[in-house]
Amino acid sequence: MLLKTFGWSFAITVLGLGLAGVLWGWQGLAIVGILSILEISLSFDNAVINAGILRKMNAFWQKIFLTVGILVAVFGMRLVFPVVIVAITAKLGPIEAVKLAINDKAHYEALVTSAHPAIAAFGGIFLLMIFLDFIFEDRDYKWLSWIEKPLARIGKLDTLSVIVALIVLLVSAMTVAPHAAHGAGDKTTTVLLAGIAGLITYLVVGGVSGYFEGRLEDEDEDEEEDGAGAAVQKKGGGAGATVGLAGKAAFFMFLYLEVIDASFSFDGVIGAFAITNDIFAMALGLGIGAMYIRSLTVFLVRKGTLDDYVYLEHGAHYAIGALGVILLATIRYEINEVVTGLVGIVLIALSFGSSVLRNRREGKPGAESPAQSEVSSGV
Repeated sequence: MLLKTFGWSFAITVLGLGLAGVLWGWQGLAIVGILSILEISLSFDNAVINAGILRKMNAFWQKIFLTVGILVAVFGMRLVFPVVIVAITAKLGPIEAVKLAINDKAHYEALVTSAHPAIAAFGGIFLLMIFLDFIFEDRDYKWLSWIEKPLARIGKLDTLSVIVALIVLLVSAMTVAPHAAHGAGDKTTTVLLAGIAGLITYLVVGGVSGYFEGRLEDEDEDEEEDGAGAAVQKKGGGAGATVGLAGKAAFFMFLYLEVIDASFSFDGVIGAFAITNDIFAMALGLGIGAMYIRSLTVFLVRKGTLDDYVYLEHGAHYAIGALGVILLATIRYEINEVVTGLVGIVLIALSFGSSVLRNRREGKPGAESPAQSEVSSGV
């Protein structure tokens, strides 16, 4: 199970580190290794969120996520995206932007950094919307009930998450945007426009995928009533069953996953410049880390981990909310990537511990650690 899921990640790691050693020597190998660890630590909560969505898809779309999706994640976000940002910021053609990235790395880094307020506003608002929609929903399981119960009650107002996100964006535009870091100056208009773009992107992609998912489930209910079978497959996965979305529903859900991954990658790409400004070393290191996050996502789905440890999704969404706020704060303030990564890891670890304690109290599966469960089951 472990080798089947992480086999490609292990192979890419060996090839990637070997290539880094050949091209840049021991120093390049160390840089690529550090970038890989940075990406994994910053995006672990991304894997949990992705798993919660991916388990709704059928096996075909899960494979698409791990193949086509990883190409988009590695080449699209880790290599092409920074070049596109430079091309737009400096009003250059794509070829000139690539030449600049190769021949004048310092100027290239400065241009990407100057675009950070727009990137942070877009990604921050998008991630904040994911958190708000989660926390305002009345869920069967509540981790921090003293927070989640009252928020679920007021969350019956459908537009509440949008209102809160717009208020946060307005506050950010009035406080951090006028004094953007790195001498960027007043970025109020930029932050407002980018934040609104992030909000619109979330509403469009999330809304369309939710619409098709809901329609597919309605068709399933109708056909079950007629005795014609289910249009939505039920596929066994780990401890629970998942809804095997296909067709348009799965396609738009896949797009939603890719946008989430892009939002998570923003801080990793910007933070990577603290280690290197070589776009190829950056893409290689962050790409290896992204591959592990994809494999971890599939592993969580196939093991049914989110069904056994019911508070993991809560911890991941709290981490997303924290990351969204941190991204907005970085428009003005320097926040070390280690802090960002630790916040997510701590929240997920706490939610995992709470899940284990809950399972022990109720005598349910998941009371043991995953390693203990594998040993006891003979895996």
